[in-house]
Amino acid sequence: MLKLENVSFAYENGEQVLENVSFTAKRGENISIIGESGCGKSTLLQIIYGLLHTEGKVFWGEQELLGPNFNLVPGEDFIKYLAQDFDLMLPLSVADNVGKYLSNMYPVKKKKRIQELLEVVEMEDMANKKTKLLSGGQQQRVALARALAKEPEMVLLDEPFSHIDHFRKNNLRRKVFKYLKEQNITCIIATHDITDALAFADTTMVLKDHNIYAKATPEDLYNNPPNKYVASLFGDVNELMLKDIVQNETSTKKIILYPEELKVSRKSPIKATVITSYFKGSTYLIEADLNGKTVFAEHRSAIPSGAHVYFVISKPLIEKRKI
Repeated sequence: MLKLENVSFAYENGEQVLENVSFTAKRGENISIIGESGCGKSTLLQIIYGLLHTEGKVFWGEQELLGPNFNLVPGEDFIKYLAQDFDLMLPLSVADNVGKYLSNMYPVKKKKRIQELLEVVEMEDMANKKTKLLSGGQQQRVALARALAKEPEMVLLDEPFSHIDHFRKNNLRRKVFKYLKEQNITCIIATHDITDALAFADTTMVLKDHNIYAKATPEDLYNNPPNKYVASLFGDVNELMLKDIVQNETSTKKIILYPEELKVSRKSPIKATVITSYFKGSTYLIEADLNGKTVFAEHRSAIPSGAHVYFVISKPLIEKRKI
């Protein structure tokens, strides 16, 4: 089990990045870390790996993981860290990069392991290609395979799919996270991608103001966001005054709603004017003006600009999302 106790970090100029961060991760658990740029996601991974020193403590089971003040060579053999710069040997082939840290004493076993990992990242047809000839997305997949090569107990992934084409990304994610679960590998992933944070994580953690701002299962965090900031990390969000959507309401309380929760109706007290419609594939995102405030809703078809539109919101949802 991974355990962090009061982990803090500040730059030499005194700028605080993390302050007294504490959490645990079970063996085989997948934790996604989300938050705006600069909130400390990458810094937290680097501290866990041992690249940065902290006054706090990091444990893997009973073993304390010490930072660069104690180790000339950072990291532990059972942890692999995939940074955003990949750190590949560009003159070498794809297969040689993946097998860089595998023993040469058992060449047949090594070759089989390389093949297995190339299949996980869908690069088996490029095994002999020079890494310098690959695209950024292909290099990222090679780096991911190399991180898994020596069967780590924990992997730290920093935006691991950011350079990969969208058409390939979804299937690749399914294969990689399935592999991690099958091998019982703990995974901490720093990401801006909502699919990483929701679809594959056991726990989603939000960093803000130098600490853990929110932490829950992806379903709970999405369905019960504590405020607009957390909800906005999952996409477009509406923060509305209750008096704008509930008749005879006079309080200053607000409500958080996702676009799909604003349902278009033939008639209701909630009347808005359409600004524009954005095609999203199966639905349209409707941007509208509601009492001088921009709101977003989803609808099965486009609605002409300037048209009046009426929204309905279920009463249970109103009660649930009050803030």
